[in-house]
Amino acid sequence: MALLPLRGCSPPVCSPAGIPGGTLLCPRTAGSGIWSQEVDMSSIPVISTAKNINSRIREYVSRQFSGDEPIFLTKREDVLAYLKYELPELVIYNLSDGQINIRGVLDEVLKDPWILYGGIIGIYKGSLDPEFEAYLKQFNCISLIPEYDLDFSFPRALRIIRQNRNILFHRDLYNKLFDSINGAFVIDNDPFDIKTYANLLTNYLFNSDFINKDSRDRLQVSLMELLMNAIEHGNCRISYEEKSSWLKDHNDIFELIREKNRNPEIARRKVRFNYHITTDHSSFSICDEGEGFDWQSVICNSDSRVNLGKHGHGIRMSNYYMGGLEYNEAGNCVSFRIMHQKDEVNIVPGILRGQKERIFNDGEVVFTENEDSNYLYYIVSGTFDVTSKGKHLSTLTTADMFLGEMSFLINNRRSATVTSRGRSILLKISKVDFVNLIRRNPHYGLFLARLLAQRLSRLNEYIAKM
Repeated sequence: MALLPLRGCSPPVCSPAGIPGGTLLCPRTAGSGIWSQEVDMSSIPVISTAKNINSRIREYVSRQFSGDEPIFLTKREDVLAYLKYELPELVIYNLSDGQINIRGVLDEVLKDPWILYGGIIGIYKGSLDPEFEAYLKQFNCISLIPEYDLDFSFPRALRIIRQNRNILFHRDLYNKLFDSINGAFVIDNDPFDIKTYANLLTNYLFNSDFINKDSRDRLQVSLMELLMNAIEHGNCRISYEEKSSWLKDHNDIFELIREKNRNPEIARRKVRFNYHITTDHSSFSICDEGEGFDWQSVICNSDSRVNLGKHGHGIRMSNYYMGGLEYNEAGNCVSFRIMHQKDEVNIVPGILRGQKERIFNDGEVVFTENEDSNYLYYIVSGTFDVTSKGKHLSTLTTADMFLGEMSFLINNRRSATVTSRGRSILLKISKVDFVNLIRRNPHYGLFLARLLAQRLSRLNEYIAKM
Protein backbone atom coordinates (compact mmCIF):
# COMPACT_ATOMS: atom_id res chain seq x y z
CA MET A 1 0.00 0.00 0.00
CA ALA A 2 1.51 3.32 -1.03
CA LEU A 3 1.37 6.11 1.52
CA LEU A 4 1.73 9.72 0.46
CA PRO A 5 3.63 12.28 2.57
CA LEU A 6 1.95 15.57 3.44
CA ARG A 7 4.84 17.55 4.89
CA GLY A 8 4.72 20.92 3.23
CA CYS A 9 2.22 19.47 0.72
CA SER A 10 5.07 18.17 -1.41
CA PRO A 11 4.35 16.09 -4.53
CA PRO A 12 3.22 12.54 -3.74
CA VAL A 13 5.92 9.90 -3.59
CA CYS A 14 5.87 6.29 -2.49
CA SER A 15 6.72 5.70 1.16
CA PRO A 16 8.13 2.51 2.67
CA ALA A 17 5.71 2.83 5.56
CA GLY A 18 3.04 0.16 5.64
CA ILE A 19 0.24 -1.21 7.66
CA PRO A 20 1.15 -4.25 9.80
CA GLY A 21 -0.71 -7.35 8.77
CA GLY A 22 -3.36 -8.86 10.99
CA THR A 23 -5.33 -7.29 13.80
CA LEU A 24 -3.97 -8.09 17.23
CA LEU A 25 -5.91 -7.58 20.41
CA CYS A 26 -2.79 -7.95 22.54
CA PRO A 27 0.54 -6.21 21.87
CA ARG A 28 3.49 -8.27 20.71
CA THR A 29 7.05 -7.60 21.81
CA ALA A 30 9.67 -8.03 19.14
CA GLY A 31 11.97 -10.94 19.73
CA SER A 32 10.07 -12.30 22.71
CA GLY A 33 7.88 -14.84 20.96
CA ILE A 34 5.41 -14.42 23.82
CA TRP A 35 1.75 -13.51 23.47
CA SER A 36 -0.10 -12.15 26.47
CA GLN A 37 -3.34 -14.09 26.72
CA GLU A 38 -3.79 -14.76 30.45
CA VAL A 39 -3.86 -11.73 32.72
CA ASP A 40 -2.70 -11.94 36.32
CA MET A 41 -3.49 -8.51 37.70
CA SER A 42 -2.47 -7.49 41.17
CA SER A 43 -5.33 -6.38 43.40
CA ILE A 44 -7.18 -3.33 42.09
CA PRO A 45 -7.84 -0.61 44.69
CA VAL A 46 -11.23 1.09 44.54
CA ILE A 47 -11.56 4.40 46.39
CA SER A 48 -15.27 4.55 47.11
CA THR A 49 -17.82 4.21 49.92
CA ALA A 50 -20.89 3.95 47.64
CA LYS A 51 -22.28 0.42 48.09
CA ASN A 52 -24.26 0.45 44.85
CA ILE A 53 -21.23 1.46 42.78
CA ASN A 54 -18.90 -0.87 44.68
CA SER A 55 -21.04 -3.96 44.11
CA ARG A 56 -21.12 -3.31 40.37
CA ILE A 57 -17.38 -2.65 40.26
CA ARG A 58 -16.75 -5.93 42.11
CA GLU A 59 -18.86 -7.85 39.60
CA TYR A 60 -17.21 -6.36 36.50
CA VAL A 61 -13.64 -6.59 37.83
CA SER A 62 -14.16 -10.26 38.73
CA ARG A 63 -15.44 -10.97 35.23
CA GLN A 64 -12.57 -9.29 33.42
CA PHE A 65 -9.65 -10.26 35.68
CA SER A 66 -10.05 -13.97 36.41
CA GLY A 67 -12.03 -13.59 39.62
CA ASP A 68 -9.66 -11.12 41.30
CA GLU A 69 -11.31 -9.24 44.15
CA PRO A 70 -10.94 -5.46 44.20
CA ILE A 71 -9.80 -3.82 47.44
CA PHE A 72 -12.14 -1.09 48.66
CA LEU A 73 -10.44 1.80 50.48
CA THR A 74 -12.58 4.29 52.37
CA LYS A 75 -10.10 6.29 54.47
CA ARG A 76 -7.61 8.83 53.21
CA GLU A 77 -4.68 7.43 55.21
CA ASP A 78 -5.39 3.88 53.95
CA VAL A 79 -5.57 5.11 50.36
CA LEU A 80 -2.22 6.93 50.51
CA ALA A 81 -0.48 4.05 52.29
CA TYR A 82 -1.72 1.57 49.69
CA LEU A 83 -0.65 3.76 46.76
CA LYS A 84 2.82 4.36 48.21
CA TYR A 85 3.66 0.81 49.18
CA GLU A 86 1.88 -1.23 46.51
CA LEU A 87 2.29 1.01 43.42
CA PRO A 88 -0.92 -0.44 41.90
CA GLU A 89 -1.22 -0.79 38.16
CA LEU A 90 -4.81 0.47 38.09
CA VAL A 91 -6.79 2.63 40.53
CA ILE A 92 -10.54 3.21 40.37
CA TYR A 93 -11.81 6.46 41.92
CA ASN A 94 -15.37 7.39 42.75
CA LEU A 95 -14.76 11.06 42.00
CA SER A 96 -18.12 12.11 43.44
CA ASP A 97 -17.83 10.24 46.73
CA GLY A 98 -19.25 12.44 49.47
CA GLN A 99 -17.50 10.69 52.37
CA ILE A 100 -13.95 10.72 51.00
CA ASN A 101 -12.12 13.91 50.17
CA ILE A 102 -11.09 12.72 46.72
CA ARG A 103 -9.56 16.05 45.77
CA GLY A 104 -7.48 15.94 48.95
CA VAL A 105 -6.23 12.45 48.10
CA LEU A 106 -5.32 13.51 44.57
CA ASP A 107 -3.54 16.62 45.88
CA GLU A 108 -1.37 14.38 48.06
CA VAL A 109 -0.59 12.14 45.11
CA LEU A 110 0.48 15.17 43.08
CA LYS A 111 3.00 16.11 45.75
CA ASP A 112 4.86 12.92 44.89
CA PRO A 113 4.24 12.06 41.21
CA TRP A 114 6.31 8.90 41.64
CA ILE A 115 3.24 7.07 42.96
CA LEU A 116 1.33 7.91 39.76
CA TYR A 117 2.59 4.57 38.49
CA GLY A 118 -0.45 3.11 36.79
CA GLY A 119 -3.68 4.31 35.28
CA ILE A 120 -6.86 5.81 36.69
CA ILE A 121 -10.51 5.13 35.92
CA GLY A 122 -12.73 7.86 37.32
CA ILE A 123 -16.47 7.47 37.94
CA TYR A 124 -18.57 10.59 38.55
CA LYS A 125 -22.18 11.59 39.15
CA GLY A 126 -23.92 14.13 36.93
CA SER A 127 -21.39 16.18 34.99
CA LEU A 128 -17.76 17.00 35.74
CA ASP A 129 -16.88 20.54 36.68
CA PRO A 130 -14.66 21.90 33.83
CA GLU A 131 -12.02 23.05 36.30
CA PHE A 132 -11.89 19.62 37.95
CA GLU A 133 -11.76 17.89 34.57
CA ALA A 134 -8.77 20.05 33.59
CA TYR A 135 -7.16 19.21 36.95
CA LEU A 136 -7.53 15.48 36.25
CA LYS A 137 -5.40 15.81 33.11
CA GLN A 138 -2.35 15.83 35.40
CA PHE A 139 -2.99 12.15 36.15
CA ASN A 140 -2.78 9.04 34.00
CA CYS A 141 -6.51 9.00 33.33
CA ILE A 142 -7.54 6.11 31.12
CA SER A 143 -11.27 6.73 31.22
CA LEU A 144 -13.76 9.05 32.93
CA ILE A 145 -17.20 7.45 33.15
CA PRO A 146 -20.51 9.01 34.28
CA GLU A 147 -22.36 6.89 36.82
CA TYR A 148 -25.45 6.63 34.62
CA ASP A 149 -23.27 4.95 31.96
CA LEU A 150 -21.35 2.70 34.37
CA ASP A 151 -22.91 -0.61 33.32
CA PHE A 152 -22.11 -0.01 29.66
CA SER A 153 -18.80 1.88 29.65
CA PHE A 154 -16.98 0.47 32.70
CA PRO A 155 -16.86 -3.16 31.45
CA ARG A 156 -15.68 -1.89 28.07
CA ALA A 157 -12.86 0.09 29.65
CA LEU A 158 -11.80 -2.93 31.71
CA ARG A 159 -11.86 -5.14 28.63
CA ILE A 160 -9.60 -2.74 26.71
CA ILE A 161 -7.18 -2.58 29.65
CA ARG A 162 -7.13 -6.37 30.05
CA GLN A 163 -6.44 -6.96 26.37
CA ASN A 164 -3.69 -4.35 26.17
CA ARG A 165 -2.25 -4.26 29.68
CA ASN A 166 1.40 -4.58 28.56
CA ILE A 167 1.53 -1.11 27.05
CA LEU A 168 0.09 0.42 30.20
CA PHE A 169 1.87 -1.39 33.00
CA HIS A 170 5.12 -3.10 32.03
CA ARG A 171 7.12 -0.10 30.83
CA ASP A 172 10.15 -1.00 32.98
CA LEU A 173 10.18 -4.54 31.61
CA TYR A 174 9.92 -3.26 28.06
CA ASN A 175 12.71 -0.71 28.46
CA LYS A 176 15.14 -3.41 29.62
CA LEU A 177 14.19 -6.42 27.50
CA PHE A 178 12.61 -5.49 24.20
CA ASP A 179 13.57 -3.48 21.14
CA SER A 180 10.04 -2.79 19.98
CA ILE A 181 6.35 -3.37 20.58
CA ASN A 182 3.86 -3.91 17.75
CA GLY A 183 0.13 -4.18 18.07
CA ALA A 184 -3.26 -3.11 16.86
CA PHE A 185 -6.61 -2.06 18.22
CA VAL A 186 -9.76 -3.04 16.34
CA ILE A 187 -12.30 -0.38 17.22
CA ASP A 188 -16.07 -0.41 16.78
CA ASN A 189 -17.95 2.64 15.54
CA ASP A 190 -18.22 3.91 19.11
CA PRO A 191 -16.53 7.18 20.11
CA PHE A 192 -16.28 6.06 23.75
CA ASP A 193 -13.49 3.62 22.97
CA ILE A 194 -11.42 6.25 21.17
CA LYS A 195 -10.40 8.17 24.27
CA THR A 196 -9.51 5.00 26.16
CA TYR A 197 -7.21 3.77 23.39
CA ALA A 198 -5.60 7.19 22.91
CA ASN A 199 -5.01 7.52 26.66
CA LEU A 200 -3.45 4.05 26.89
CA LEU A 201 -0.80 4.80 24.30
CA THR A 202 0.00 8.39 25.22
CA ASN A 203 0.28 7.59 28.94
CA TYR A 204 2.55 4.64 28.17
CA LEU A 205 4.89 6.80 26.08
CA PHE A 206 4.94 9.53 28.73
CA ASN A 207 5.52 7.13 31.63
CA SER A 208 8.33 5.49 29.66
CA ASP A 209 9.98 8.92 29.25
CA PHE A 210 9.69 8.65 25.47
CA ILE A 211 7.72 11.92 25.18
CA ASN A 212 7.29 14.92 27.45
CA LYS A 213 4.01 16.41 28.69
CA ASP A 214 3.54 18.81 25.76
CA SER A 215 4.17 16.02 23.25
CA ARG A 216 1.77 13.76 25.13
CA ASP A 217 -1.00 16.35 25.02
CA ARG A 218 -0.48 17.03 21.31
CA LEU A 219 -0.34 13.33 20.46
CA GLN A 220 -3.49 12.67 22.46
CA VAL A 221 -5.40 15.44 20.67
CA SER A 222 -4.17 14.26 17.27
CA LEU A 223 -5.06 10.61 17.88
CA MET A 224 -8.52 11.62 19.11
CA GLU A 225 -9.11 13.77 16.02
CA LEU A 226 -7.91 11.17 13.53
CA LEU A 227 -9.78 8.29 15.18
CA MET A 228 -12.95 10.38 15.37
CA ASN A 229 -12.60 11.28 11.70
CA ALA A 230 -12.24 7.59 10.84
CA ILE A 231 -15.53 6.77 12.57
CA GLU A 232 -17.48 9.90 11.77
CA HIS A 233 -16.50 10.71 8.19
CA GLY A 234 -15.00 7.39 7.12
CA ASN A 235 -17.20 4.57 8.38
CA CYS A 236 -20.39 6.58 9.00
CA ARG A 237 -20.00 8.75 5.86
CA ILE A 238 -21.05 11.93 7.64
CA SER A 239 -20.17 14.85 5.38
CA TYR A 240 -19.10 18.30 6.52
CA GLU A 241 -22.44 19.72 5.39
CA GLU A 242 -24.47 17.02 7.15
CA LYS A 243 -22.56 17.54 10.39
CA SER A 244 -22.97 21.32 10.19
CA SER A 245 -26.71 20.97 9.67
CA TRP A 246 -27.03 18.48 12.53
CA LEU A 247 -25.10 20.65 15.00
CA LYS A 248 -27.48 23.58 14.39
CA ASP A 249 -30.24 21.67 16.18
CA HIS A 250 -28.25 19.22 18.31
CA ASN A 251 -25.29 19.65 20.64
CA ASP A 252 -24.02 16.09 20.43
CA ILE A 253 -22.55 14.56 17.26
CA PHE A 254 -22.60 11.20 19.04
CA GLU A 255 -26.37 11.07 18.55
CA LEU A 256 -25.89 11.30 14.78
CA ILE A 257 -23.27 8.52 14.91
CA ARG A 258 -25.71 6.33 16.84
CA GLU A 259 -28.37 7.05 14.19
CA LYS A 260 -25.97 6.02 11.44
CA ASN A 261 -25.14 2.79 13.29
CA ARG A 262 -28.75 1.71 13.05
CA ASN A 263 -27.74 0.67 9.55
CA PRO A 264 -26.24 -2.85 9.98
CA GLU A 265 -23.80 -2.31 7.13
CA ILE A 266 -22.33 0.76 8.85
CA ALA A 267 -22.45 -0.82 12.32
CA ARG A 268 -20.27 -3.72 11.12
CA ARG A 269 -17.43 -1.45 10.04
CA LYS A 270 -14.26 -1.22 12.10
CA VAL A 271 -11.35 1.17 12.59
CA ARG A 272 -7.92 -0.44 12.74
CA PHE A 273 -5.41 1.45 14.84
CA ASN A 274 -1.87 0.05 14.52
CA TYR A 275 1.15 1.11 16.57
CA HIS A 276 4.86 0.35 16.45
CA ILE A 277 7.01 1.56 19.38
CA THR A 278 10.81 1.37 19.28
CA THR A 279 13.48 2.89 21.49
CA ASP A 280 13.85 6.01 19.31
CA HIS A 281 10.46 6.54 17.67
CA SER A 282 6.81 5.53 17.56
CA SER A 283 4.70 5.16 14.43
CA PHE A 284 0.92 4.91 14.11
CA SER A 285 -1.60 4.13 11.40
CA ILE A 286 -5.39 4.53 11.43
CA CYS A 287 -7.50 2.87 8.73
CA ASP A 288 -11.28 2.94 8.30
CA GLU A 289 -13.56 1.00 5.95
CA GLY A 290 -15.00 4.03 4.21
CA GLU A 291 -14.43 5.26 0.66
CA GLY A 292 -11.80 7.84 1.64
CA PHE A 293 -11.67 11.55 0.81
CA ASP A 294 -9.64 14.17 -1.05
CA TRP A 295 -6.99 14.62 1.63
CA GLN A 296 -4.81 16.91 -0.50
CA SER A 297 -7.51 19.57 -0.73
CA VAL A 298 -7.84 19.53 3.08
CA ILE A 299 -4.14 19.55 3.95
CA CYS A 300 -3.02 21.90 1.21
CA ASN A 301 -5.85 24.42 1.61
CA SER A 302 -4.07 27.77 1.74
CA ASP A 303 -6.91 29.44 3.64
CA SER A 304 -5.25 30.51 6.90
CA ARG A 305 -8.54 31.51 8.56
CA VAL A 306 -8.78 28.44 10.75
CA ASN A 307 -11.27 28.68 13.60
CA LEU A 308 -10.55 25.74 15.90
CA GLY A 309 -13.80 26.50 17.74
CA LYS A 310 -15.63 25.07 14.73
CA HIS A 311 -15.42 21.59 13.28
CA GLY A 312 -13.59 20.65 10.11
CA HIS A 313 -10.00 21.48 11.07
CA GLY A 314 -8.94 18.37 12.98
CA ILE A 315 -6.84 16.91 10.16
CA ARG A 316 -4.98 20.17 9.55
CA MET A 317 -4.35 20.60 13.26
CA SER A 318 -3.08 17.00 13.57
CA ASN A 319 -0.84 17.50 10.56
CA TYR A 320 0.64 20.57 12.25
CA TYR A 321 1.04 18.93 15.66
CA MET A 322 2.62 15.73 14.36
CA GLY A 323 4.89 17.37 11.80
CA GLY A 324 3.25 15.71 8.83
CA LEU A 325 0.68 13.02 8.07
CA GLU A 326 0.85 10.37 5.34
CA TYR A 327 -2.28 9.14 3.55
CA ASN A 328 -2.83 6.33 1.10
CA GLU A 329 -4.22 7.27 -2.31
CA ALA A 330 -7.85 6.63 -1.38
CA GLY A 331 -7.62 8.68 1.80
CA ASN A 332 -9.01 6.05 4.17
CA CYS A 333 -5.69 5.25 5.86
CA VAL A 334 -3.40 7.75 7.59
CA SER A 335 -0.04 7.22 9.28
CA PHE A 336 2.58 9.32 11.05
CA ARG A 337 5.72 9.00 13.14
CA ILE A 338 7.03 10.81 16.22
CA MET A 339 10.60 10.83 17.45
CA HIS A 340 11.31 10.11 21.13
CA GLN A 341 13.24 12.33 23.48
CA LYS A 342 16.64 10.95 24.41
CA ASP A 343 17.79 10.13 27.97
CA GLU A 344 15.37 12.49 29.74
CA VAL A 345 13.03 11.84 32.67
CA ASN A 346 9.59 13.41 32.98
CA ILE A 347 9.06 12.87 36.70
CA VAL A 348 11.58 13.28 39.52
CA PRO A 349 10.60 11.49 42.77
CA GLY A 350 9.02 13.89 45.23
CA ILE A 351 11.63 13.25 47.93
CA LEU A 352 14.40 14.46 45.58
CA ARG A 353 12.91 17.83 44.78
CA GLY A 354 15.19 20.61 45.94
CA GLN A 355 18.34 18.49 45.79
CA LYS A 356 21.44 20.01 44.25
CA GLU A 357 21.64 19.65 40.48
CA ARG A 358 24.98 18.88 38.82
CA ILE A 359 25.69 19.26 35.11
CA PHE A 360 28.43 17.16 33.48
CA ASN A 361 29.87 17.63 30.02
CA ASP A 362 31.09 14.97 27.62
CA GLY A 363 34.01 13.00 29.06
CA GLU A 364 33.71 14.53 32.53
CA VAL A 365 34.17 12.09 35.43
CA VAL A 366 31.36 11.83 37.98
CA PHE A 367 33.43 9.79 40.44
CA THR A 368 36.47 7.55 40.25
CA GLU A 369 37.24 4.03 41.36
CA ASN A 370 38.34 3.68 45.03
CA GLU A 371 37.26 7.16 46.13
CA ASP A 372 34.99 7.64 49.17
CA SER A 373 31.29 7.08 48.44
CA ASN A 374 29.71 10.04 50.22
CA TYR A 375 27.06 10.83 47.65
CA LEU A 376 24.30 9.11 45.70
CA TYR A 377 23.25 10.45 42.29
CA TYR A 378 19.83 10.40 40.65
CA ILE A 379 19.95 10.45 36.83
CA VAL A 380 17.84 13.28 35.41
CA SER A 381 19.25 13.05 31.88
CA GLY A 382 22.22 11.66 29.98
CA THR A 383 24.25 8.49 29.43
CA PHE A 384 27.15 7.23 31.57
CA ASP A 385 29.98 4.75 31.00
CA VAL A 386 31.04 2.54 33.91
CA THR A 387 34.64 1.29 33.83
CA SER A 388 36.98 -0.56 36.20
CA LYS A 389 40.72 -0.95 35.75
CA GLY A 390 40.34 0.37 32.22
CA LYS A 391 37.65 -2.15 31.24
CA HIS A 392 34.18 -1.04 30.20
CA LEU A 393 31.59 -2.72 32.42
CA SER A 394 28.24 -1.19 31.52
CA THR A 395 26.33 1.86 30.33
CA LEU A 396 23.75 3.59 32.55
CA THR A 397 20.86 5.82 31.45
CA THR A 398 17.77 7.40 33.01
CA ALA A 399 16.17 3.93 33.03
CA ASP A 400 18.72 2.92 35.71
CA MET A 401 17.68 5.89 37.89
CA PHE A 402 20.67 5.94 40.27
CA LEU A 403 24.45 6.07 40.15
CA GLY A 404 26.66 4.70 42.92
CA GLU A 405 23.90 3.40 45.16
CA MET A 406 25.57 0.12 46.19
CA SER A 407 28.86 1.48 47.53
CA PHE A 408 26.96 4.43 48.96
CA LEU A 409 24.68 2.18 51.03
CA ILE A 410 27.27 -0.32 52.27
CA ASN A 411 29.95 2.29 53.08
CA ASN A 412 32.43 0.96 50.56
CA ARG A 413 34.72 2.93 48.32
CA ARG A 414 33.63 3.33 44.72
CA SER A 415 34.02 0.06 42.84
CA ALA A 416 34.19 1.71 39.41
CA THR A 417 34.70 4.98 37.56
CA VAL A 418 31.67 6.67 35.99
CA THR A 419 32.09 9.09 33.08
CA SER A 420 29.47 11.20 31.33
CA ARG A 421 28.93 10.40 27.67
CA GLY A 422 27.74 13.71 26.29
CA ARG A 423 25.99 16.32 28.42
CA SER A 424 24.15 15.00 31.47
CA ILE A 425 22.31 16.18 34.57
CA LEU A 426 22.40 14.49 38.01
CA LEU A 427 20.88 15.22 41.39
CA LYS A 428 23.53 14.91 44.10
CA ILE A 429 22.30 13.50 47.43
CA SER A 430 24.41 13.30 50.58
CA LYS A 431 24.19 10.32 52.94
CA VAL A 432 22.65 12.40 55.73
CA ASP A 433 20.01 13.86 53.40
CA PHE A 434 19.20 10.45 52.00
CA VAL A 435 18.72 8.85 55.43
CA ASN A 436 16.46 11.71 56.50
CA LEU A 437 14.45 11.45 53.29
CA ILE A 438 13.91 7.71 53.81
CA ARG A 439 12.96 8.30 57.43
CA ARG A 440 10.22 10.72 56.34
CA ASN A 441 9.18 8.60 53.35
CA PRO A 442 9.76 4.93 54.27
CA HIS A 443 8.05 3.60 51.14
CA TYR A 444 11.08 4.79 49.16
CA GLY A 445 13.21 2.37 51.13
CA LEU A 446 11.09 -0.47 49.76
CA PHE A 447 11.40 0.95 46.26
CA LEU A 448 15.19 1.20 46.54
CA ALA A 449 15.37 -2.39 47.79
CA ARG A 450 13.46 -3.52 44.70
CA LEU A 451 15.81 -1.53 42.49
CA LEU A 452 18.89 -3.07 44.10
CA ALA A 453 17.40 -6.56 43.66
CA GLN A 454 16.96 -5.86 39.95
CA ARG A 455 20.56 -4.62 39.69
CA LEU A 456 21.89 -7.74 41.42
CA SER A 457 19.85 -9.94 39.12
CA ARG A 458 21.33 -8.20 36.08
CA LEU A 459 24.82 -8.51 37.56
CA ASN A 460 24.33 -12.25 38.07
CA GLU A 461 23.23 -12.60 34.45
CA TYR A 462 26.33 -10.68 33.33
CA ILE A 463 28.65 -12.88 35.40
CA ALA A 464 26.98 -16.03 34.12
CA LYS A 465 27.77 -14.99 30.54
CA MET A 466 31.45 -14.31 31.24
